[in-house]
Amino acid sequence: MRIKIHCLNRLGILRDILDRLVDYGVNVARGEVGGEQGNAIYLHCPNLINLQFHALQPKLEGIEGVFGVKRVGLMPSERRHLELNALLGALEFPVLSVDMAGAIVAANRAAAHLLGVRVDEVPGIALARYVEDFDLPALVRANRSRINGLRIKVKGDVFLADIAPLQVEHDGSDALAGAVLSLHRADRVGERIYQVRKHELRGFDSIFQSSKRMAAVVREARRMAPLDAPLLIEGETGTGKELLARACHLASPRGQAPFMALNCAGLPESMAETELFGYGPGAFAGARPEGKLGLLELTSSGTLFLDGVGEMSPRLQAKLLRFLQDGGFRRVGSDEEVYLDVRVICATQVDLSELCARGEFREDLYHRLNVLSLHIPPLRECLDGLPALAEHFLDQASRQIGCALPSLAPKAVERLLNYHWPGNVRQLENTLFQAVSLCEGGVVKPEHIRLPDYGAPHPLGEFSTEGSLDEILGRFEKAVLERLHGQYPSSRLLGKRLGVSHTTIANKLREYGLSGNGGR
Repeated sequence: MRIKIHCLNRLGILRDILDRLVDYGVNVARGEVGGEQGNAIYLHCPNLINLQFHALQPKLEGIEGVFGVKRVGLMPSERRHLELNALLGALEFPVLSVDMAGAIVAANRAAAHLLGVRVDEVPGIALARYVEDFDLPALVRANRSRINGLRIKVKGDVFLADIAPLQVEHDGSDALAGAVLSLHRADRVGERIYQVRKHELRGFDSIFQSSKRMAAVVREARRMAPLDAPLLIEGETGTGKELLARACHLASPRGQAPFMALNCAGLPESMAETELFGYGPGAFAGARPEGKLGLLELTSSGTLFLDGVGEMSPRLQAKLLRFLQDGGFRRVGSDEEVYLDVRVICATQVDLSELCARGEFREDLYHRLNVLSLHIPPLRECLDGLPALAEHFLDQASRQIGCALPSLAPKAVERLLNYHWPGNVRQLENTLFQAVSLCEGGVVKPEHIRLPDYGAPHPLGEFSTEGSLDEILGRFEKAVLERLHGQYPSSRLLGKRLGVSHTTIANKLREYGLSGNGGR
């Protein structure tokens, strides 16, 4: 068990605390001093059990200068270790820490993968085993300053290394403790430059608004962004829900704090719960002994984006609701209460109100999430802005590929305008990247635009005139609903499209046996 003792910083207080622990036969494995003014003592007592703790707590709180005693899930050093691991693990490029003897002290997953070992096997490995003609300690001693873009070979592949010396104060002078290496593949430098350019435009400026409907959505989002309340974003796959959420975050007072994202769709309940809420030390078989911080804690004071929130299990819905109500939660396998200030933005492809009606989503959670809401229209409803958007993606693709900007043939534009775009803006971007890579002569032609036929609307076809007028009209009505239900997968959206109430649509779908066909 780990305990935190909030106390006065006075001479002898630690001895008094340890005397009480000795009286109860409690062993202390590790201790740390923490708090903003060093006003807290953290103790790791492996053999302390709940019954002892409840008996010991009033004894400790009776010591002069002790203000409170409570259980905690992590020691301060354990928390810093977890945060550092989470940060390093999020980096896609290899990062290594090397001491002045040339031995690797630590590395992230990308670096371990490059070396061909597990992360826990890295410490102690000589850097010289993998890097040719490179004496890092000598280089650090000679320069004693940061070096950027040094060309080195690692296992035969060329990398550009950024080297940051580690200096510690020792006897009044700065002593070298080693260096941190960040490695970037030389053959991907162009891609890195493109990625930097791609993200030069931040927030709402990165959202292309050539369509009138999309421009209206962005105007609404700008008004909602500064409001510190949950936001629900509805839209089909590929419409840019995360991009809009990130823009709202950057335009809010939390814009300088972290923005974290989790896609709930398809994640098993246990994995989604530990990713979101983390887990305590030794929470389950195979868990890290020090535990794991969840995205909520890593996002403290920032914004958490949950995509596919309609796919959340009932258990996760309950935990999320409780966090939204009072800002508190418990890690998996821990009874420590954690309280945080995090704004939650959720996104969904499905109509949550319909899920509530079917008992598949908590109505109280829906109302908590739906304080503010935005609906991103599909690309097929924003075709007025498609030509300008296509030109924008052609420019991006040509920069990434490293070729001259091609033009778009009129027939190619016509092909783009006549397609139904089930994958929306993301599909358009990918399609045009492929078209730029295929075209020759500086012109993108219709044959360069390769589009799959899946999800294409089917013609209504011919109708039998047998039977009464009501029967003939019924067959036609069913065909219309079959075609449009795929594009507007909820009774509310479909009712809005056809200009009738969602109740009328719901009754029609049930009448024709269509309620299970894309109803979510």
